[in-house]
Amino acid sequence: MSDALKWLTEPGTPATVEAPDLADAAAARDWLAAHGEELRAGLHRFGAVYLRGLPIRSVEDFALVRDELIPTATPYREKATPRSDYGSGVFSSTDLPAAQAIRPHNENSYTLTFPGLLLFGCLTAPEEGGATPVADCREVLRQLPPELVERMREHGWVLTRNYSETLSVAWQAAFGAERAEDVERYCAENLISCQWGEDGHLRTGQLRPGIIGHPHTGEEVWFNHLAFWSPFSLDEDIREVLLEELGPDGLPFSTAIGDGVPLTAEDLAAVNAAYDRATVRHTWQAGDLMLVDNVLTAHARDPYRGERRILVAMGDPVAVSDCAPTVAPAPAVSHG
Repeated sequence: MSDALKWLTEPGTPATVEAPDLADAAAARDWLAAHGEELRAGLHRFGAVYLRGLPIRSVEDFALVRDELIPTATPYREKATPRSDYGSGVFSSTDLPAAQAIRPHNENSYTLTFPGLLLFGCLTAPEEGGATPVADCREVLRQLPPELVERMREHGWVLTRNYSETLSVAWQAAFGAERAEDVERYCAENLISCQWGEDGHLRTGQLRPGIIGHPHTGEEVWFNHLAFWSPFSLDEDIREVLLEELGPDGLPFSTAIGDGVPLTAEDLAAVNAAYDRATVRHTWQAGDLMLVDNVLTAHARDPYRGERRILVAMGDPVAVSDCAPTVAPAPAVSHG
Protein backbone atom coordinates (compact mmCIF):
# COMPACT_ATOMS: atom_id res chain seq x y z
CA MET A 1 0.00 0.00 0.00
CA SER A 2 1.40 3.43 -0.96
CA ASP A 3 1.96 6.24 1.49
CA ALA A 4 -0.64 8.98 1.53
CA LEU A 5 0.14 12.06 -0.53
CA LYS A 6 1.20 15.25 1.22
CA TRP A 7 -0.94 18.12 0.00
CA LEU A 8 0.43 21.65 0.03
CA THR A 9 -2.33 24.27 0.08
CA GLU A 10 -1.12 27.85 0.26
CA PRO A 11 -2.94 31.10 -0.53
CA GLY A 12 -2.70 32.12 -4.18
CA THR A 13 -1.43 28.75 -5.45
CA PRO A 14 -3.11 25.55 -6.71
CA ALA A 15 -3.16 22.51 -4.45
CA THR A 16 0.27 20.93 -4.90
CA VAL A 17 1.84 17.51 -4.41
CA GLU A 18 5.63 17.16 -4.33
CA ALA A 19 6.75 13.97 -6.05
CA PRO A 20 9.48 11.80 -4.50
CA ASP A 21 12.79 11.26 -6.29
CA LEU A 22 11.84 9.03 -9.23
CA ALA A 23 14.22 7.53 -11.79
CA ASP A 24 12.29 8.09 -15.01
CA ALA A 25 8.88 8.54 -16.62
CA ALA A 26 8.01 4.87 -16.16
CA ALA A 27 8.59 5.23 -12.42
CA ALA A 28 6.51 8.42 -12.46
CA ARG A 29 3.69 6.55 -14.19
CA ASP A 30 3.76 3.81 -11.54
CA TRP A 31 3.78 6.37 -8.72
CA LEU A 32 0.79 8.17 -10.24
CA ALA A 33 -1.03 4.86 -10.67
CA ALA A 34 -0.48 4.00 -7.00
CA HIS A 35 -2.03 7.32 -5.97
CA GLY A 36 -4.73 7.55 -8.64
CA GLU A 37 -7.71 7.34 -6.29
CA GLU A 38 -6.32 10.00 -3.96
CA LEU A 39 -5.42 12.28 -6.86
CA ARG A 40 -8.95 12.06 -8.26
CA ALA A 41 -10.44 12.84 -4.84
CA GLY A 42 -8.13 15.85 -4.58
CA LEU A 43 -9.11 16.94 -8.06
CA HIS A 44 -12.81 16.92 -7.14
CA ARG A 45 -12.02 18.94 -4.02
CA PHE A 46 -9.64 21.52 -5.45
CA GLY A 47 -10.44 21.48 -9.19
CA ALA A 48 -6.75 21.37 -10.18
CA VAL A 49 -3.73 19.49 -8.84
CA TYR A 50 -0.14 20.63 -9.40
CA LEU A 51 2.43 17.81 -9.45
CA ARG A 52 5.95 19.07 -8.89
CA GLY A 53 9.31 17.37 -9.33
CA LEU A 54 8.53 14.61 -11.81
CA PRO A 55 11.14 13.35 -14.33
CA ILE A 56 9.15 14.44 -17.40
CA ARG A 57 11.69 15.49 -20.03
CA SER A 58 10.13 14.78 -23.44
CA VAL A 59 6.86 14.49 -25.35
CA GLU A 60 7.18 10.71 -24.99
CA ASP A 61 7.53 10.98 -21.21
CA PHE A 62 4.48 13.23 -21.07
CA ALA A 63 2.42 10.84 -23.21
CA LEU A 64 3.40 7.93 -20.95
CA VAL A 65 2.10 9.53 -17.76
CA ARG A 66 -0.87 11.00 -19.64
CA ASP A 67 -2.05 7.50 -20.47
CA GLU A 68 -2.16 6.74 -16.74
CA LEU A 69 -3.95 9.93 -15.72
CA ILE A 70 -6.24 10.31 -18.75
CA PRO A 71 -6.62 6.93 -20.48
CA THR A 72 -9.49 8.08 -22.76
CA ALA A 73 -8.64 10.84 -25.23
CA THR A 74 -10.96 13.60 -26.42
CA PRO A 75 -10.62 14.88 -30.00
CA TYR A 76 -9.86 18.59 -30.40
CA ARG A 77 -13.11 19.76 -32.01
CA GLU A 78 -14.07 23.14 -33.49
CA LYS A 79 -10.54 24.52 -33.26
CA ALA A 80 -10.29 28.16 -32.35
CA THR A 81 -6.62 28.88 -31.67
CA PRO A 82 -3.35 27.67 -33.21
CA ARG A 83 -1.57 24.70 -31.61
CA SER A 84 1.32 22.47 -32.62
CA ASP A 85 0.44 18.77 -32.85
CA TYR A 86 3.24 16.58 -31.50
CA GLY A 87 1.38 13.34 -32.21
CA SER A 88 -0.15 10.76 -29.86
CA GLY A 89 -2.78 13.28 -28.74
CA VAL A 90 -0.17 15.71 -27.37
CA PHE A 91 -0.33 19.40 -28.36
CA SER A 92 1.34 22.66 -27.49
CA SER A 93 -0.79 24.49 -24.95
CA THR A 94 -1.08 27.37 -27.44
CA ASP A 95 0.97 29.00 -30.19
CA LEU A 96 -0.35 32.51 -29.58
CA PRO A 97 2.29 35.26 -29.18
CA ALA A 98 4.24 35.36 -25.91
CA ALA A 99 3.20 38.93 -25.11
CA GLN A 100 -0.51 38.07 -25.27
CA ALA A 101 -2.36 37.15 -22.09
CA ILE A 102 -5.01 34.46 -22.53
CA ARG A 103 -8.11 34.93 -20.41
CA PRO A 104 -9.67 32.18 -18.26
CA HIS A 105 -11.82 29.65 -20.08
CA ASN A 106 -13.02 26.05 -19.89
CA GLU A 107 -11.67 24.10 -22.84
CA ASN A 108 -14.27 23.58 -25.59
CA SER A 109 -17.15 24.91 -23.48
CA TYR A 110 -18.93 25.63 -26.79
CA THR A 111 -19.03 21.97 -27.94
CA LEU A 112 -21.63 19.35 -27.05
CA THR A 113 -18.89 16.95 -25.91
CA PHE A 114 -15.80 18.39 -24.28
CA PRO A 115 -12.80 17.12 -22.30
CA GLY A 116 -13.44 16.45 -18.65
CA LEU A 117 -9.73 16.44 -17.85
CA LEU A 118 -6.73 18.41 -19.07
CA LEU A 119 -3.10 17.60 -18.38
CA PHE A 120 -0.45 20.31 -18.75
CA GLY A 121 3.26 19.54 -18.63
CA CYS A 122 6.33 21.77 -18.60
CA LEU A 123 9.34 20.76 -20.69
CA THR A 124 10.89 24.24 -20.79
CA ALA A 125 10.02 26.96 -18.29
CA PRO A 126 10.17 30.57 -19.53
CA GLU A 127 12.60 33.11 -18.12
CA GLU A 128 9.77 35.26 -16.81
CA GLY A 129 5.99 34.89 -16.52
CA GLY A 130 4.14 32.28 -18.55
CA ALA A 131 2.21 30.65 -15.71
CA THR A 132 -0.99 28.72 -16.45
CA PRO A 133 -3.37 30.28 -13.89
CA VAL A 134 -6.48 28.34 -12.85
CA ALA A 135 -9.79 29.58 -11.45
CA ASP A 136 -12.34 27.49 -9.53
CA CYS A 137 -15.59 27.92 -11.46
CA ARG A 138 -17.67 27.15 -8.36
CA GLU A 139 -16.12 30.24 -6.79
CA VAL A 140 -16.55 32.27 -10.00
CA LEU A 141 -20.28 31.50 -9.92
CA ARG A 142 -20.53 32.58 -6.28
CA GLN A 143 -18.81 35.90 -7.06
CA LEU A 144 -21.07 36.94 -9.95
CA PRO A 145 -24.04 39.35 -9.75
CA PRO A 146 -27.22 37.29 -9.11
CA GLU A 147 -29.13 38.87 -12.00
CA LEU A 148 -26.42 37.91 -14.50
CA VAL A 149 -26.33 34.37 -13.10
CA GLU A 150 -30.09 34.01 -13.47
CA ARG A 151 -30.01 35.27 -17.05
CA MET A 152 -27.32 32.74 -17.90
CA ARG A 153 -29.05 29.90 -16.06
CA GLU A 154 -32.33 30.53 -17.87
CA HIS A 155 -31.14 31.44 -21.37
CA GLY A 156 -27.60 30.10 -21.89
CA TRP A 157 -25.07 31.86 -24.08
CA VAL A 158 -24.55 32.31 -27.81
CA LEU A 159 -21.27 32.09 -29.71
CA THR A 160 -21.02 33.54 -33.22
CA ARG A 161 -17.90 32.84 -35.32
CA ASN A 162 -16.60 34.14 -38.65
CA TYR A 163 -13.77 31.96 -39.96
CA SER A 164 -10.66 33.53 -41.45
CA GLU A 165 -7.13 32.43 -42.25
CA THR A 166 -5.80 35.79 -41.05
CA LEU A 167 -7.90 36.85 -38.05
CA SER A 168 -8.91 33.52 -36.49
CA VAL A 169 -8.87 30.00 -37.94
CA ALA A 170 -9.92 28.93 -41.42
CA TRP A 171 -13.01 26.74 -41.45
CA GLN A 172 -11.01 23.88 -42.97
CA ALA A 173 -8.71 23.85 -39.92
CA ALA A 174 -11.50 24.51 -37.41
CA PHE A 175 -13.57 21.55 -38.56
CA GLY A 176 -10.83 19.31 -39.97
CA ALA A 177 -12.68 19.23 -43.29
CA GLU A 178 -12.11 20.24 -46.91
CA ARG A 179 -15.69 20.05 -48.20
CA ALA A 180 -18.52 22.39 -47.30
CA GLU A 181 -20.96 19.48 -47.06
CA ASP A 182 -18.84 17.85 -44.34
CA VAL A 183 -18.97 21.06 -42.31
CA GLU A 184 -22.73 21.30 -42.83
CA ARG A 185 -23.18 17.71 -41.66
CA TYR A 186 -21.11 18.34 -38.53
CA CYS A 187 -23.04 21.51 -37.75
CA ALA A 188 -26.39 19.78 -38.18
CA GLU A 189 -25.31 16.99 -35.84
CA ASN A 190 -24.02 19.45 -33.23
CA LEU A 191 -26.79 22.06 -33.14
CA ILE A 192 -24.80 24.75 -34.95
CA SER A 193 -26.29 27.09 -37.52
CA CYS A 194 -24.07 27.80 -40.52
CA GLN A 195 -24.27 30.29 -43.37
CA TRP A 196 -22.03 30.53 -46.42
CA GLY A 197 -21.27 33.82 -48.13
CA GLU A 198 -20.87 34.18 -51.88
CA ASP A 199 -17.08 34.19 -51.47
CA GLY A 200 -17.06 30.95 -49.46
CA HIS A 201 -17.00 32.79 -46.15
CA LEU A 202 -18.50 30.77 -43.27
CA ARG A 203 -20.44 32.16 -40.31
CA THR A 204 -21.73 29.90 -37.52
CA GLY A 205 -23.78 30.33 -34.37
CA GLN A 206 -24.53 28.06 -31.43
CA LEU A 207 -26.51 28.28 -28.22
CA ARG A 208 -25.04 26.48 -25.20
CA PRO A 209 -25.77 26.31 -21.48
CA GLY A 210 -23.47 28.60 -19.53
CA ILE A 211 -24.04 27.05 -16.10
CA ILE A 212 -23.73 23.28 -15.79
CA GLY A 213 -23.32 20.61 -13.13
CA HIS A 214 -20.21 18.51 -12.65
CA PRO A 215 -20.95 15.02 -14.06
CA HIS A 216 -19.71 13.27 -10.87
CA THR A 217 -20.23 15.70 -8.00
CA GLY A 218 -23.28 17.55 -9.36
CA GLU A 219 -21.83 20.90 -8.23
CA GLU A 220 -23.01 23.89 -10.21
CA VAL A 221 -20.33 25.87 -12.08
CA TRP A 222 -19.89 28.84 -14.44
CA PHE A 223 -18.87 27.12 -17.70
CA ASN A 224 -18.60 29.17 -20.89
CA HIS A 225 -16.51 31.45 -23.10
CA LEU A 226 -18.82 34.44 -22.59
CA ALA A 227 -16.12 36.87 -21.43
CA PHE A 228 -13.28 35.17 -23.31
CA TRP A 229 -14.71 36.05 -26.73
CA SER A 230 -16.70 39.14 -25.88
CA PRO A 231 -15.72 42.21 -27.93
CA PHE A 232 -15.46 44.03 -24.57
CA SER A 233 -12.55 41.77 -23.61
CA LEU A 234 -10.50 43.03 -26.56
CA ASP A 235 -8.03 45.86 -26.16
CA GLU A 236 -10.03 49.02 -26.81
CA ASP A 237 -7.91 50.15 -29.78
CA ILE A 238 -8.08 46.71 -31.39
CA ARG A 239 -11.84 46.51 -30.83
CA GLU A 240 -12.40 49.88 -32.50
CA VAL A 241 -10.30 48.92 -35.52
CA LEU A 242 -12.05 45.55 -35.94
CA LEU A 243 -15.50 47.07 -35.58
CA GLU A 244 -14.64 49.78 -38.12
CA GLU A 245 -13.22 47.31 -40.61
CA LEU A 246 -15.58 44.35 -40.13
CA GLY A 247 -18.69 45.68 -38.41
CA PRO A 248 -20.29 44.03 -35.37
CA ASP A 249 -21.47 41.05 -37.43
CA GLY A 250 -18.05 40.39 -38.95
CA LEU A 251 -15.92 39.92 -35.83
CA PRO A 252 -14.03 36.60 -35.67
CA PHE A 253 -15.78 35.79 -32.37
CA SER A 254 -18.63 37.39 -30.46
CA THR A 255 -20.78 36.26 -27.56
CA ALA A 256 -24.12 37.10 -25.95
CA ILE A 257 -26.60 35.83 -23.40
CA GLY A 258 -29.31 33.79 -25.10
CA ASP A 259 -32.08 36.22 -24.11
CA GLY A 260 -31.00 38.65 -26.83
CA VAL A 261 -30.43 41.52 -24.40
CA PRO A 262 -27.00 43.01 -25.21
CA LEU A 263 -24.27 42.59 -22.64
CA THR A 264 -22.71 45.75 -21.31
CA ALA A 265 -19.07 46.50 -20.61
CA GLU A 266 -20.04 46.45 -16.91
CA ASP A 267 -21.45 42.90 -17.24
CA LEU A 268 -18.19 41.64 -18.71
CA ALA A 269 -16.13 43.54 -16.16
CA ALA A 270 -18.06 41.71 -13.43
CA VAL A 271 -17.29 38.34 -15.04
CA ASN A 272 -13.60 39.14 -15.44
CA ALA A 273 -13.43 40.38 -11.84
CA ALA A 274 -15.00 37.12 -10.61
CA TYR A 275 -12.36 35.13 -12.48
CA ASP A 276 -9.61 37.33 -11.05
CA ARG A 277 -10.78 36.75 -7.48
CA ALA A 278 -10.85 32.98 -8.00
CA THR A 279 -7.49 32.69 -9.79
CA VAL A 280 -4.38 31.00 -8.39
CA ARG A 281 -1.07 30.19 -10.10
CA HIS A 282 2.33 28.53 -9.84
CA THR A 283 5.49 29.46 -11.74
CA TRP A 284 6.36 26.56 -14.03
CA GLN A 285 9.45 24.43 -13.43
CA ALA A 286 10.70 21.80 -15.86
CA GLY A 287 9.04 18.45 -15.13
CA ASP A 288 5.92 19.95 -13.53
CA LEU A 289 2.49 18.59 -14.40
CA MET A 290 -0.90 20.11 -13.69
CA LEU A 291 -4.04 17.99 -13.84
CA VAL A 292 -7.15 20.12 -14.33
CA ASP A 293 -10.81 19.21 -14.00
CA ASN A 294 -12.09 21.11 -17.02
CA VAL A 295 -15.60 21.45 -15.60
CA LEU A 296 -14.65 22.68 -12.14
CA THR A 297 -11.75 24.84 -13.29
CA ALA A 298 -10.98 27.43 -15.97
CA HIS A 299 -7.40 27.97 -17.11
CA ALA A 300 -5.52 30.88 -18.65
CA ARG A 301 -1.99 31.95 -19.63
CA ASP A 302 0.20 34.79 -18.43
CA PRO A 303 2.46 36.67 -20.88
CA TYR A 304 6.10 35.61 -20.76
CA ARG A 305 9.67 36.14 -21.92
CA GLY A 306 12.08 33.46 -23.15
CA GLU A 307 11.47 30.02 -24.53
CA ARG A 308 8.38 28.29 -23.14
CA ARG A 309 7.34 24.75 -23.97
CA ILE A 310 4.14 23.66 -22.24
CA LEU A 311 2.36 20.54 -23.47
CA VAL A 312 -1.32 19.69 -23.10
CA ALA A 313 -3.44 16.58 -23.54
CA MET A 314 -7.22 16.34 -23.27
CA GLY A 315 -9.44 13.42 -22.35
CA ASP A 316 -12.19 11.88 -20.22
CA PRO A 317 -14.92 13.17 -22.59
CA VAL A 318 -18.07 14.64 -21.06
CA ALA A 319 -21.39 15.24 -22.84
CA VAL A 320 -23.19 18.43 -21.93
CA SER A 321 -26.39 16.36 -21.69
CA ASP A 322 -24.86 14.64 -18.63
CA CYS A 323 -24.20 17.92 -16.81
CA ALA A 324 -27.48 18.95 -15.23
CA PRO A 325 -26.70 20.53 -11.82
CA THR A 326 -27.86 18.51 -8.82
CA VAL A 327 -26.42 20.64 -6.01
CA ALA A 328 -25.82 24.35 -5.51
CA PRO A 329 -22.28 25.76 -5.61
CA ALA A 330 -20.11 24.23 -2.89
CA PRO A 331 -18.65 26.29 -0.03
CA ALA A 332 -15.48 28.15 -0.86
CA VAL A 333 -12.40 25.96 -1.29
CA SER A 334 -9.62 27.00 1.04
CA HIS A 335 -6.03 27.13 -0.18
CA GLY A 336 -4.76 28.47 3.11
